[in-house]
Amino acid sequence: MIQLSTKGRYGTRAMLELALNDGNGNMLLREIAERQGISVKYLEQIMPALKSAGLVNSSRGASGGYSLAKPPEEITVKEIVEALEGPLKLVDCVGDPGLCQEAGQCVTRDLWDEVSISISKLLESRTLADLAQKHKDKQKSRPLMYSI
Repeated sequence: MIQLSTKGRYGTRAMLELALNDGNGNMLLREIAERQGISVKYLEQIMPALKSAGLVNSSRGASGGYSLAKPPEEITVKEIVEALEGPLKLVDCVGDPGLCQEAGQCVTRDLWDEVSISISKLLESRTLADLAQKHKDKQKSRPLMYSI
C-alpha cells in the first residue's frame, strides 16, 4: 500500500488551520490541536520541520504561537509534504538510480518515476489557499443542526 504517514497528513492539516487563521495573529499549538483533532505532543514534533523549511514562523511570549511564514497562496501542498516526508519518490531507485544495476533498463522503474512525477505535479498545483477555500465551501454546504 502506498500511504502518506501521519506526519504528512497531520502537518498538512495543521498548515490548513494556520491558513484559515491567516491575518488573525499567532495560533497556539493547543488551538491547532483542538480544531484539527491532533495531539499537541505530535504537533510539537511536526512544527520544527515546518519551521526549518521556512513554512511557519514561531514566537514566544504572551502573544506567541505559530503563523504562516508566507501567504497561503505561496505555499504548496508539495512543500509541506516534502518538508515532513522528504522527496516524493515511490521507490528508492527513482530517487537514486545507483541503487539498482537495472535502473537504466527497468521499465517498472520508469513507471514509478512517472507516477512520482504526476503526484508531485498535483501536490505542487495545490496551495494552502486552495485548501482553505475548499474547506470554507464544504462548511457552507453542511446541513445546519438545530436543537431545542
